[in-house]
Amino acid sequence: MSLSSFLDIKNDNSSLVYRIYYIFLCSGAMTTLLGAILPAMQAEYGMSYALRGYVLSSHQIGNFFAVFLAGFIPYAIGRKKSTLLLGSLIVLGLLLMTVTANPFLLIVAFAFTGMGRGTLSNITNVVVSENTGNKTAGLNLLHASFAIGAFISPFVAVFATRIEWRIAAWIFALFMFSALILIGRSTLSSTPMGKKKDSAEIPFQKSFSFWLNTFIMFFYLAGEASLTGWLVTYFNDTGLMSTSLSQTMQSVLWIMILLGRLCCASISSRMNKNLLILIMGIMMTFCFIFMISADTTVMIVVGLLGLGFFMSGIYPTTLSTMDSRYNNSTVATGTCIATATVGGILMPIIIGQVAEVSGIAGGVATISVALFFMVLLMVIKLIRAKKGLV
Repeated sequence: MSLSSFLDIKNDNSSLVYRIYYIFLCSGAMTTLLGAILPAMQAEYGMSYALRGYVLSSHQIGNFFAVFLAGFIPYAIGRKKSTLLLGSLIVLGLLLMTVTANPFLLIVAFAFTGMGRGTLSNITNVVVSENTGNKTAGLNLLHASFAIGAFISPFVAVFATRIEWRIAAWIFALFMFSALILIGRSTLSSTPMGKKKDSAEIPFQKSFSFWLNTFIMFFYLAGEASLTGWLVTYFNDTGLMSTSLSQTMQSVLWIMILLGRLCCASISSRMNKNLLILIMGIMMTFCFIFMISADTTVMIVVGLLGLGFFMSGIYPTTLSTMDSRYNNSTVATGTCIATATVGGILMPIIIGQVAEVSGIAGGVATISVALFFMVLLMVIKLIRAKKGLV
């Protein structure tokens, strides 16, 4: 069976869907690249801890605003122009951070990469939802492509920084530029969309189901952003692992996320998706608590492997269970992802504040609170689904 047949790609749009996967892979590579080259930037530019915090926050804030704006800009200039315009900010941001040590311009550069990432997150999810009959598999493979990029770029950075850290930024700027060229020559619509139809016929703002799914993703992203941002620091500062082993574990986490998303894509069409989401949420929470409670390297690694595997499919599968009208609306999808992104902005800050008082172990342990609320909402979602409430 071909991939096009498995995904049930509609209207012979296989080329468009594959290009969308490629550009989202580039987005994932850029996302982890920033953390990988930041130490080298600090060494050369003399960046303080405060400035590093500001630039990382500016990326998340840029992501937040872009996800929201990307739900509306296509109505004015069309999806293709929106993708090319805002996606090109990733290229500009990566190039800008290689030529200046000016704190303000560095903040702007990181904000640009966040705006480009948010735009691609919104539009790629909508395009895959519209063009695949097997929507759950399509979205899981989309996010698997993101994971592949996220896994690859730190290794490129490791080799590049032995010569010049800027090479890594230039490489992925080139990859993103090539992806934008492919999108520019694709069948993605260039026609401004009809705002009246979308806003009049899809009153998602008053939908309990819409907000239920949105806040499941809110608490999930609170956990994911915190894990990917604080994992190495947690292992280092608690003395559980060496720096090199901690960095290796971050790569292992992305391998398990990739494997989990591929597995989820293959089984999602054969079982109740709401039940699948709940199982993944419970197991993610269990593995996280197991990992932070373990006191041996082997048990920590076992917990980490399970954590990466079970957290992998929650976001795309939850998104796929939403009303198709919302998935096919860039306004609804933009509102959903923008709201969920706030969780990814707030939780790392909360962890930092708690860690100042009770140490990094106490700070990271607060992730369990977000995961508890996520599972609680998943239970409500499953109960509503069994009652036929959408």
